[in-house]
Amino acid sequence: MSSPSPMTSLRPCALLLLLTACATTPSVSPTSTDEIVLAEDVRIRRIAPGVWMHMTNAGKEWGFTPANGLLVEDGDTSILVDTGWNPRHAETLITWARDSLRHPVRAALVTHFHMDRTGGIPTLDAQGIAVHAREDTARRATAQGNPVPHQRLSDAQDFGPLSVFFPGAGHAPDNLIVYHPASGILYGGCFIKDAAAKDLGNLEDADTAAWPASLERARAHYPDTRVIVPGHHAPGGPELLVHTEALLREAPPAASR
Repeated sequence: MSSPSPMTSLRPCALLLLLTACATTPSVSPTSTDEIVLAEDVRIRRIAPGVWMHMTNAGKEWGFTPANGLLVEDGDTSILVDTGWNPRHAETLITWARDSLRHPVRAALVTHFHMDRTGGIPTLDAQGIAVHAREDTARRATAQGNPVPHQRLSDAQDFGPLSVFFPGAGHAPDNLIVYHPASGILYGGCFIKDAAAKDLGNLEDADTAAWPASLERARAHYPDTRVIVPGHHAPGGPELLVHTEALLREAPPAASR
């Protein structure tokens, strides 16, 4: 029997090398559930079909604090919920949505007037992307000197594939929550604390006296919530409402307004 030619014996090796390379090359598909790093301080992760959680880190002036938001697909476009801490964060998210996800941002909304929600508005304005918020949010952003959203939301309305609702004062007097009915995801923003939180965080504009009743209205308005995305740190389930209520019971009386 003749021995195989050198070319024949090399073919299985070449095939094995090719398969190994394919298996070890990390996927960069925008449908991956893995976290995608867009910049040193901007990351994004799919948490349900058509729903992405973005995470941006503040600069030194805000203690490098991480903040969450959403990017929600709406047909061939998408909606940005909260804008990141600064215009560059918003620019990074908008560019990714357009060039990688292929769902360019058509509109945005912000959940209250603080900078971790409104900081990217100048980029959206410059690109002609309308930013929506409650009238109270626009008024408070103006008074604070923060970027101002120019389109208005009512206290309860549908917004594309989303539902928005003002449950009452809590972390801020104007805090809005956002629900994605198709997935059961509730974006609580800073109104709801993450499971690892040991306290209520920034209470400068909080109303801890009104907050418990506001949480109950949120629970009643969206009873089918399965996942909650807080304004900072890791998502959880409806237990985050219970955890926030427990933190409120422990809050010092001086924090009440």
